[in-house]
Amino acid sequence: MKKKLSFLQALRTLLFYFLLSCSVLIWGIVCLAVFLFIPYAWLMKGFIQPWCRFVVGLASVVVGVKYNITGLENLPKNACVIVSKHQSTWETIFYTGLIYPISNVLKRELQFIPFFGWMLALSRQVAINRGTPKEAFKQLLDKGSKLLKAGHYIVIFPEGTRTLPGQNGRFTRGGITLAATAGVEAIPVAHNAGEFWPKKGWAKFPGVINVVFGEPIKPQGSDAESIAQANKAAEAWIVTTMQKITSPIFLEKGNETTLSES
Repeated sequence: MKKKLSFLQALRTLLFYFLLSCSVLIWGIVCLAVFLFIPYAWLMKGFIQPWCRFVVGLASVVVGVKYNITGLENLPKNACVIVSKHQSTWETIFYTGLIYPISNVLKRELQFIPFFGWMLALSRQVAINRGTPKEAFKQLLDKGSKLLKAGHYIVIFPEGTRTLPGQNGRFTRGGITLAATAGVEAIPVAHNAGEFWPKKGWAKFPGVINVVFGEPIKPQGSDAESIAQANKAAEAWIVTTMQKITSPIFLEKGNETTLSES
């Protein structure tokens, strides 16, 4: 299903990209200039998180992409694994601006993007090589466990890549396995950002993104069966919640959300 972009909204989107590009350039240069001289906490709280909040606010003001949060009280005060739906670039920026300290699991190639990627590299992300699955899984557990012990919240997208609204990808067990290995809780999160900040194309559409934090899920053990059960629970909650918050037009016959075989 494709939305139609009005001429005025197209102009607003172009203005958004212009201001976004300027902010990436300015913030990127500043971060590179100061990161050797200030603590990590100052870099995150003083530069990277404000930039993320700026981008979310810019999207709200310029192109009308607003948001509403439900269930944030479910987020533990201590480190946990956030198992999130993935539809857009928006949620990665949003989580980073909302939660501290936080690290996202992402493909390492993103860190090579000038300025934006360099800021990612400075912010202690869990960069993995998706071209070698076994090595990527080892990197996830090694780097993720260390960051969890250091008090970081870890965001992982179990579908691995962005999905279209109304659709699900294969729900992998990496996030739940990390939670089980580190002995922490996993928090499922559902959102419909892809309806307004799509994965394909350059257009941005006005509307309200619903972000829903679910109740904690803690694997009963680190064995395969316990991990599989917890993973199914997280997936089922996300799929059910997505059906509630996704616009009906994206849930037409032939485009329904379904549980994956895992």
